[in-house]
Amino acid sequence: MDPSPHPLSQFVLKMHSRCDLACDHCYVFEHADQSWRGRPTVISDELLDLTARRIADHARTHRLDTVHVVLHGGEPLLAGRTRLRRAAQSLSTALSGISALDLRIHTNGVTLDEKFCELFAEYDIKVGISLDGDRAANDLHRRYRDGRSSHTRVLHAIDLLRGPRYRHLFAGLLCTVDLRNDPVTVYDALAELAPPRIDFLLPHATWDEPPPRPDTGTSATPYGDWLLRVHDRWSAAGRPMGVRVLDSVLRTLRGASSLTESLGLAPVELAVIETDGALEQADSLKTAYDGAPGTGLHVAVNSLDEMALHPGITARQQGLDGLCETCRNCPVVRSCGGGLYAHRYRSEGGSGTFMNPSVYCADLKQLITGIRDREPSRTPMPHLPLDDTHLAEIAAGFGGADAVDRLARHELTVNRELLAAVWHESPHDDTGTAAWETLAVLDAEAPESVDAVLAHPYLRPWAQRVLRGDGEAGPIAMRGVAELAAAALLRSGRAGSVTVPTGSGVLRLPTLGSLVVADAASASASVSAQVTSGTDEGFIVRIAGREHTVGRKSSVDPAWWGRHRFELPGWAVALEDTDPWRDAHGYPVRARLTAAAAERWHQDLAAAWEWIRRELPAYAPGIAAGLSVVTPLRDAAAGADISSAARDAFGAVGIARPGAPHTLACLLVHEFQHVKLGAVLDVADLYDPTCERLFYAPWRPDPRPLEGLLQGTYAHIAVVDYWRARLRSTHGAAAHDAEIRFARWREQTAEAVDTLIGSGALTALGERFVTAMGETVATRLTEPVSADALISARRTAADHKVRTTAGD
Repeated sequence: MDPSPHPLSQFVLKMHSRCDLACDHCYVFEHADQSWRGRPTVISDELLDLTARRIADHARTHRLDTVHVVLHGGEPLLAGRTRLRRAAQSLSTALSGISALDLRIHTNGVTLDEKFCELFAEYDIKVGISLDGDRAANDLHRRYRDGRSSHTRVLHAIDLLRGPRYRHLFAGLLCTVDLRNDPVTVYDALAELAPPRIDFLLPHATWDEPPPRPDTGTSATPYGDWLLRVHDRWSAAGRPMGVRVLDSVLRTLRGASSLTESLGLAPVELAVIETDGALEQADSLKTAYDGAPGTGLHVAVNSLDEMALHPGITARQQGLDGLCETCRNCPVVRSCGGGLYAHRYRSEGGSGTFMNPSVYCADLKQLITGIRDREPSRTPMPHLPLDDTHLAEIAAGFGGADAVDRLARHELTVNRELLAAVWHESPHDDTGTAAWETLAVLDAEAPESVDAVLAHPYLRPWAQRVLRGDGEAGPIAMRGVAELAAAALLRSGRAGSVTVPTGSGVLRLPTLGSLVVADAASASASVSAQVTSGTDEGFIVRIAGREHTVGRKSSVDPAWWGRHRFELPGWAVALEDTDPWRDAHGYPVRARLTAAAAERWHQDLAAAWEWIRRELPAYAPGIAAGLSVVTPLRDAAAGADISSAARDAFGAVGIARPGAPHTLACLLVHEFQHVKLGAVLDVADLYDPTCERLFYAPWRPDPRPLEGLLQGTYAHIAVVDYWRARLRSTHGAAAHDAEIRFARWREQTAEAVDTLIGSGALTALGERFVTAMGETVATRLTEPVSADALISARRTAADHKVRTTAGD
């Protein structure tokens, strides 16, 4: 029986085998392997379709969550829009329902224009650009055949990608290191372009053809020194973007995986499909010797499982066992990983042509130890807003008011950063500019009012929608800024006015409510705050010559839909049934509640809160500090309880009102667990984000990514405690049912904790966090339950697994 291969998940698809530049450091055209000369210029439609099917078959067999494909060359834009569209269509169609597709293109950028960008936007193709720094640095290598500079054309391409319309497509910049260029000048030139990521590459070299180095007498590690100067400049600037080689060193020093095959010990999962359909290894091997990337396999003849079993692939999946003795004994081997495989090549004198240290061995060690020595060692998260005590509280499943308040303040900071990004990335109009100026004044003079509005849970879905950068983003951005400014002005009680464009006939005032102005949907509303006192406080909205008086008890305009806000003992909570951005929970939301329906919610929330304070007192302080909004969801089928927390809406949960207050209490504590953990994950690396394996939770039929299992397990600590409390507070049949459920959920949650700890994908901090979760569950496992309840619980769990297996 053939061995099962380690699956491939990354594919480089060669669209065109020629280039419109003549870069003298290009490994495809200028290094040892010259196989490009005999390949077709452009890949055929037939090979594109066949390749897509091969990738889909491989993804289906290995249940890959995501497939990563880079359209490459040569210069892939030379293939033209029609051929690129065919590639995107073929891959998207083949992988539909099987795996998510992460589709990218890497280009020199000299022919990138809006038509290409429109195509890439249509298929969500992320774009990486090659640029070696400022003009002087870039012109050392990246020129046309006649010697002309490519720099101006590349900057034009980057300007396209930096604009609001295509910003979401910009993947980053790739820069090849040249020691003749000053590292700080290069970094500054690249950073000025505000890329989301920079990738610095060491020039491809081997022991036979070593990289250029300065004359003897200078540093023995010039490449390591060069990158350390970049690290220092990047760190001094606050690390404003990802730098892949530096991030990879930092990650591997923490025990996480690398972001690049040139560092770390993670197995290689990459294959190249050439324009003639040949299946090859990584292009970097072209620098070793002629034919080095070849496998003798072809996409028309061989499966990707066969490719994954090729000795050249498996040789780079052996971890430490695949390295030479010098590397295995090196103290930084888990970060370095022996360096890029191609850089180890030596035609003579090695025990196997690649069984050598990297030709950059000393440089890599200098870089890794230099970064290690620069990083503070006292904490794995230098900027974590939680101290050890607060983090331990939350990790145990709870979290007091102070701990949750710290998370809330950090989430407010994130919202402020998103608002700034919206402003800087969006085209401004006069209305938006005036609103922004009002917001800036209020932030200086009445910051508590601005904070109250910017802490609104549904600010982030609005900002994320804007930052997608399509044609509607600009108007949505300016309207939202005006809405926020108006709401902050009204909250401050200061005199003034803000003009707010209406959207779909509704004037939205975040945290306050909405005014329905359907008969004047195209008009702007001048919102004036009037400083008053006591119960007479209110404001006036003027639209198209008509005046709406809002908020005065003596004369409440029926078009005003104020948010329902309830002051319960120790907890202020609002029902959000007007904000159009509240539809972020994955379930349909309820339309505006009637007064009677809102009062029923009020009564049930009061009863549920009383139950939580009495039966689950460890959860109450965190809820009071961090849960400010409940969004009513549409009722589900009879007997089904629906609730959801949105990952990007801190402070809110969505719930369909259940039949009993104690059930509402369960849904509140359960969903707020997700809210808390989502905020922790915003500030702390608990797991390796590159982990693409799926894991089964005992309570779900479908495998989940690691974060999904972590979220579910953390939330189920509250479920265990809910049934524990029900067992203690009920009698008879209800108590017996609660005992069975308590027994079931504590065992299944403990099983999920074990899966997390055994995943191998948790960071050191993540292991501490999950261990604390497990300690809480372990105390529940020691509590006595009847043998009958335990048997019933295990039978129920087994029946669930049988039903799950039968569906596979």
